[in-house]
Amino acid sequence: MRFLRQSMVGLFLASVTLGLLVYAAQMIGSAIQQRLSEERPAPPARERVFVVNLVTAQASTEVPVLETFGEIEARRTLQVRAAVAGRIIALSESFEDGAAVQAGEVLVAIDPADLQAAVDRLRADLADAQAEVRDADRGLELAQLDLDAAGQQAALRQQAFRRQQDLAERGVGSAASVETAELAAAAAQAVVITRRQAVTAAEARIDLAATRLARARIALDEAQRELQDTTITAPFAGTLSDTLVVEGGLIAANERVADLIDPTDLEVAFRISTAQYARLLDASGVLIRAPVTVSLDAAGSDLVAEGVLSRVNAGAGEGQTGRLVFARLQQPIGFRPGDFVTVRVREPALRDVVRLPATAYDAAGNVLVLDGENRLETLEVELIRRQGDDVLLRGRGLAGREVVRERSPLLGDGIAVRPVRPQASSASAAEVPDVLRLSDARRARLVAFVEQDREMAAADKASVLAQLAEEQVPRQVVDRIEKRMGG
Repeated sequence: MRFLRQSMVGLFLASVTLGLLVYAAQMIGSAIQQRLSEERPAPPARERVFVVNLVTAQASTEVPVLETFGEIEARRTLQVRAAVAGRIIALSESFEDGAAVQAGEVLVAIDPADLQAAVDRLRADLADAQAEVRDADRGLELAQLDLDAAGQQAALRQQAFRRQQDLAERGVGSAASVETAELAAAAAQAVVITRRQAVTAAEARIDLAATRLARARIALDEAQRELQDTTITAPFAGTLSDTLVVEGGLIAANERVADLIDPTDLEVAFRISTAQYARLLDASGVLIRAPVTVSLDAAGSDLVAEGVLSRVNAGAGEGQTGRLVFARLQQPIGFRPGDFVTVRVREPALRDVVRLPATAYDAAGNVLVLDGENRLETLEVELIRRQGDDVLLRGRGLAGREVVRERSPLLGDGIAVRPVRPQASSASAAEVPDVLRLSDARRARLVAFVEQDREMAAADKASVLAQLAEEQVPRQVVDRIEKRMGG
């Protein structure tokens, strides 16, 4: 009985506990639903402010620089060829690739024995022709004397004939005497004609002798020129290239011996677009003589030369676009034909343009400027030139405005910004020295690398070693050598 009572009490307490738990769960669920169904008031929106770097647009006169690449070419190049055939008996000590020669220096000597013999034979023929001329002159003189004598005799015979006619008319002379005198006068006249023919033949002989003499002189002059052609000389001072013959070898007529290049008379050829070419023309369509700067990176020692535009190629070139322009260089020290160089052409100056970083200009042709309330405003501008990382612009109301240096997709018209203006103080910026003091180990390592570099020209190598030998070495030289070393 007691056990039954305790069991009922326990069952009642368990039921009450379960009911309380269910009620508590319902209360919690309803509280959560009520909490979720309530609308919270939105917090007040705050405008985002971006930090931007500004630069002041200042209108000025700018000189655009057209930068491209070109190749060095020689304006005066000669293919040295042999005018006669023969055996090479001597070569100049400077006859080798890259050797410098002077104007008039003997480069190649060909055996002149056969040509000298030909000259001697033609001199003998000339002497024979001169003797023939002298003999013809003497023959003409004798023939002229014979003609004069025959003329005098004919005149005497004619006088005798007239005298016999007078005697016959007076009845003193006979008809036979007159006839005899007439026959003698006719014979004398025939002799005169014969002597005239002899004079004509002598004159013809003189003409033939003169023609023979002229031919002999022409042949002798030609042989002497061929004899002179056995010695090949340099027509101008320059550098030899592609030497192809050796001493003792046989050479044919018109065979190429070497190339002679004048290293002091160089030009640079570079190709530009048609639009760029149009900017280099004056009002009459003639190429202006714009200044040109040519630079070549020579392992830490830049080679630089100045020049001017000289001409433009007559055609565009097969399969090419744009224009091929040439610029003549002034004092191109260190340059060689075939060098691939950087060309900078200074175009005519542009007035009232603003130079800004290229990051301030967008593809739509706009820039962002700051208004009086620290908000951005879009300003339409015109792109005049691109100059490396900068652009040259024109726009109404652009001059004097503060322009955003770097644009981003988050910036636009009406955006509030916090401007950051460049500081004018330059004293706070630490300047990097342009020269370095090298330690002995570092200097020795650089010198050893330069001396072992086989690609560097001898003149460039000497210049770099001279700079490394100084107490203070330009930082640019050290940086470029170490870059090539991989250090």
